[in-house]
Amino acid sequence: MRAVGLTDHRTALCGNLSGGQRTRVSLACALVSQPDLLVLDEPSSNLDPAARRSLAELLVSIDATRLVVTHDLPYALQTCRRVAVMSHGRIIADGPAPHIIGERKLLAAAGLEWPFGFTMHL
Repeated sequence: MRAVGLTDHRTALCGNLSGGQRTRVSLACALVSQPDLLVLDEPSSNLDPAARRSLAELLVSIDATRLVVTHDLPYALQTCRRVAVMSHGRIIADGPAPHIIGERKLLAAAGLEWPFGFTMHL
């Protein structure tokens, strides 16, 4: 619980935790076994901006290989060094996150796009 910043909530009932706190509890459960590989499916979904940033900071601090499945391009850029883009069940691109995520035509071919108003800052 210390690693995910929830020591003050260790006796709280799950129903009294926010979505971000529940995500952190799930992550704490996974980290107990000290995994070499951590698989996360849409970790930024339903999080407010502060919880999203906090979770991203936590993820990049974890000493394990992370496989993050997401449609959230800014989050992928923030939390991943390498990115693979899939389309119709096949990998169509694989490489350094800034390079791959900067290829708008490639992303469009996979049905991905940056949120309105976002510009990529590399």
